[in-house]
Amino acid sequence: MIDLYPSIDLLGGRVVRLRQGDYADVTDYGDDPVSVAVGFAESGAPWVHVVDLDAAKSGDPVNRPVVASIAAALAGHAQLQTGGGVRNLDDARELAAAGVARVVMGSAAVRDPALVEAASEIVPVAVGLDHRDGEIAVHGWTQGSGLLLDDAYGLFPTADMFLITNIGRDGMLSGPDIDGLTRSAAAAGAPVIASGGVSSLADIVALARIGNLGGIITGKAVYEGRFTVAEAVDALSALDAGGMAAR
Repeated sequence: MIDLYPSIDLLGGRVVRLRQGDYADVTDYGDDPVSVAVGFAESGAPWVHVVDLDAAKSGDPVNRPVVASIAAALAGHAQLQTGGGVRNLDDARELAAAGVARVVMGSAAVRDPALVEAASEIVPVAVGLDHRDGEIAVHGWTQGSGLLLDDAYGLFPTADMFLITNIGRDGMLSGPDIDGLTRSAAAAGAPVIASGGVSSLADIVALARIGNLGGIITGKAVYEGRFTVAEAVDALSALDAGGMAAR
């Protein structure tokens, strides 16, 4: 079954969403991320995806105590995947010790692919490949890396997952990049987690039909009431029960 990853983006300890990764274009959804995460788990989400936006931009993990509190609250109910500012082995060790089940490495992985192999011995690693028009962006999506998405997959043989985000669709509720994600899922050497643009249950179903997809991240659509986490989990369960016949 494809897993749902409802997302919590942290900025100054608050739950927010950015439009297209723009730190100047923020929507605030409250100051209790632990409660939000627990609500996602109680609605049936097997995973919660947390991004430390402060750490992604500056490298300063100011939200790490919040991440640890979320992990503790989810223990025994859902698994926590977290990214943003995971830049070295100490970060991986600290997050694993806090109860994080999988870390996402983006900028650091692009800078030093060997770091992913080393970190994978500590905790499962999803490599975050966030792109604008096929070029990987780094440092909280504020800089281009010069690395093309199609050239990146082979650099990370120990990746547990690849988390693919089309930045142009993130936070826009404009629909996911089905064609691009289909190509990524076919080319990547590990399952792909789709991120960016999910706006409806129909988008969830369309993504679930992609072969080798391991998960779907949803954020703004849930916060804006387009659908609930429970509805999305039920939709994925129904597809799984039907043997994904629609693929």
